[in-house]
Formats: sequence, C-alpha cells, structure tokens
Amino acid sequence: MTIELRHLRAFLVIAEEGNITRAAARLHLSQPALSRTLRQLEVHLGARLVDRSTHHLELTAEGRTFRDKAAAAIAAVDTALDPGGLRSWPLRLGHTWAALGDHTVPLLRRWDETRPRIPLELLRIDDRTAGLTQGKVDAALLRGAVTWPGLRTELLLSEERVVVMAADSPLAALPRVTLADLAAHPIALNTVSGTTTLDLWPPTARPAATIEVTNTDEWLIAIAAGRAVGVSTSATPSSHTNPSLVYRPLADAPAVPVVLAWREGLGHPAIPDLLALAREVLATRLPGNAPR
Repeated sequence: MTIELRHLRAFLVIAEEGNITRAAARLHLSQPALSRTLRQLEVHLGARLVDRSTHHLELTAEGRTFRDKAAAAIAAVDTALDPGGLRSWPLRLGHTWAALGDHTVPLLRRWDETRPRIPLELLRIDDRTAGLTQGKVDAALLRGAVTWPGLRTELLLSEERVVVMAADSPLAALPRVTLADLAAHPIALNTVSGTTTLDLWPPTARPAATIEVTNTDEWLIAIAAGRAVGVSTSATPSSHTNPSLVYRPLADAPAVPVVLAWREGLGHPAIPDLLALAREVLATRLPGNAPR
C-alpha cells in the first residue's frame, strides 16, 4: 500500500503519547483504526517500530530511528508548504545553550548586514541535537562529540571548561578548581543537552551525588540554590550572568569542541554561507586571530 503523510503524523503522536488510546483520542481516531495505521507502516518498513509487550508502550531501536526521520520529513513538508516561505526562506540555526557564546551577537549582526534577504533565526531547543535530527532546524551549534548518523559537522573552535557554583559556595574562594575539588560536592547534570557526565572524572574519584535536570534553566536554578555545582564551558558566563552564580576555570579537564552541524543531502542553500561567516567572525575575535 502507499504510505502517506498521515501515517508519519500518526506514528509521531504515538511516539509522543506513549499510549495508543491517548494517541487515538488526540488524533480523533478509533483505537483499532490507529493500530491498523501503525501496522501498515510497520509492514511497509519491514520492522517493528513499537514494543507492545509492556504496559507502557515503548519504541524499538528501529522505532527511535524512524521517529527522527519521520519528524524531519514532516518538518520539511511543512516548511515547503508554508506560504511565507515563498517570499523568504529563513535559515533556522539551533542551539541547546549559549549558541556561539560571545560571538553570537557579532555573527547575527554580520549576517543581517551581509545577507539581509535571508532571515537567520536562532532557536534554543532542549534536545541533544538542538532539533536538527527532527528537522526543526536547518543547522545547529553543538558541543561535544556528535555521533548521530546522517549529520555533517565542521569544527569551529574549542572552549575551556568552567565550574559554575553558588556565590556563597566555599569553592568560590579558589582561583581555579580541579576535578578533585568537585568530588565532595553534588554535581548538576543536564541529561538532555549537557556535555558533562561522570565520565569526566576518573572511575575511582567520581562525585558520590548528582542532581539530574532536563534543561539549562533547571540546571542554573539548582546551582544558584546551592544544591549542586556544575561544569560548563567558557561560553556560559557571558550568556547566563546572575549575581547568585560564580564561575571559575576548571584546571584539569579537556576542552569542549564546538561544531556547526547539518543534515547530509539537500538542505538550506545558505548553510555554506553560515559556515564561512562563523569562521570569519571567530577569526577576527579570537586571541591570535584564529579559531582554537
């Protein structure tokens, strides 16, 4: 049978709701009709997308991969059919936090000056790829290792790590902090889009306690409240200033790569221009006139 957009939209609702009954109600379909739609999709793909053996519906590995592909396909169709896109085609640039740090505003200003006919939209999306694999953005500024298949990346610079703490933390008295200094303190971990995990510490000297959050705002609040300390990069202080927070260099941790990422294949035609301008802005503003 022919697979239509309705099959993709139905699957995405199922994946989001985690329940056939709720998904059917949201789509104004009967449960048997939605189950048939899912089965038609699975037959066409030759794979099970949903594990029905548990009380709470779970996506299979194939289902998780297809979810990203379906979301990207729907986003591409919605973009193509947007009447406003006939007048201009915005370039959507995603980020999870801090964008390009101190270089963000110069990048946006230079873009507006040199490419006024192509709007550059900066979007913060709390997702590991800043919405790139779901088709929510055309390109993304990402930190850390990028291992998702189907993505291309170009290194822009590397950022040193910093420790983020409450202003009244005893660690604030130190000019520089080490990983050993942090081991006695709870660590705030952004499990959705953060670059820090316990693997940053040696296996025998890892912090005993962590606080897990799902976005940058929750991460900052937990730290400002004195519940934990955090590890971030040198882009964070300028993007998230707060009198309740103090930043100190982290002396013995590796730097974090910052890359521009985009999907392989046909994409927004202005992505090469964005990459070239980002490198130009970095070259004129970084010490030594060259990206690190």
